[in-house]
Amino acid sequence: MSFIVTAIIVVLSLFTPREMPSNTLSAIEKKPHIQSNKKESNQFSKPIKKEEKELLARLVHAEAKGEPYQGKVAVATVVLNRVEHEDFPDTVHEVIYQKNQFQPVANGHINQKPSKEAVQAVDDALKNHDELTDALYFWNPDISDVEWMNKLDVVKVIGDHHFAI
Repeated sequence: MSFIVTAIIVVLSLFTPREMPSNTLSAIEKKPHIQSNKKESNQFSKPIKKEEKELLARLVHAEAKGEPYQGKVAVATVVLNRVEHEDFPDTVHEVIYQKNQFQPVANGHINQKPSKEAVQAVDDALKNHDELTDALYFWNPDISDVEWMNKLDVVKVIGDHHFAI
């Protein structure tokens, strides 16, 4: 085999779908209406008010207490993804308070003061809005009893949370 043919095979093998997780491929095939939110800049594209940033930090604190830092950033990212997605409300406040979406809203934990780590996680999600750009849902399968969530395409597991599209 010539050097050029070998080089082409090596390069092509780097881009084959076999290395992509099967659940990611099935998500792409099943849900063509969901497009990536990736932008030239990886920062969140919509303006966010100081009050909404605080609210998001409170949600992250309540939802991801005890989770690794990356999980806190991912929870914030899911909310930001929803703000940018056509199937969800257009503001952080509306997404968080959308009926039956987040347990801390229902149980009042949304009103707790956020930790410094939760505030930092929100800042990082706003600045580096490229990890989990398509994830619209998260849940802990050990405590969630919402059956339809188990049918979603999981794109990442961080700590006890599953993140899905």
